[in-house]
Amino acid sequence: MPKATKTAQKKVLPPAPYTLPGQAAPAAGKAEKKAPAPSRFAALFEKRNKICGIGGDIAPQRDVTHFVKWPLYIRLQRQKKVLNNRLKVPPSIAQFSNTLERNLATTLFKLLNKYKPETAAEKKLRIKKEAEAKAAGQAPVATAKPSNVKFGLKHVTSLVESKKASLVVIAHDVDPIELVMWLPALCKQQDIPYCIVKGKARLGCRSLA
Repeated sequence: MPKATKTAQKKVLPPAPYTLPGQAAPAAGKAEKKAPAPSRFAALFEKRNKICGIGGDIAPQRDVTHFVKWPLYIRLQRQKKVLNNRLKVPPSIAQFSNTLERNLATTLFKLLNKYKPETAAEKKLRIKKEAEAKAAGQAPVATAKPSNVKFGLKHVTSLVESKKASLVVIAHDVDPIELVMWLPALCKQQDIPYCIVKGKARLGCRSLA
């Protein structure tokens, strides 16, 4: 039997999309996009990616703080602060965070400045005057013992135990804190007033001046 011949049929395009009244119907087929005109600067400034390797472009500035090896005392300070924030601080240690306010501390240091111990030059002059008076045959003048600021942990402890101290001033940043942690309890037991101030260096300047 002879093979059936296929009749050539034209493909019918689908109908155009619906258009609103007053709008032009889209043209049949795809509209060809016009290629942009070549710029006359295209060959001068070509875009290229930065290569920040050896001998390449300068690398952007980065935060390299985590690469720094900090000194040991800075690392200990930071670890100590983290532990203080995370752990429950016992009352005997937490009391050292309650210090005198600024105005009251300034008044206290002004008072301590009046009772500062005599310097080496003043002591030498006093001994010299006593020696001159003794050499001249004069009777030694009995003078009362001056009231000065006493310092030193052992000395202050003995004064508190014998109830001879009038006021005990403790620094808040003594390290290790175990050295003075028991001192407030001893002052309460002996009915001696005490206070905690900021800065052991500031307090040492007043006692050793």
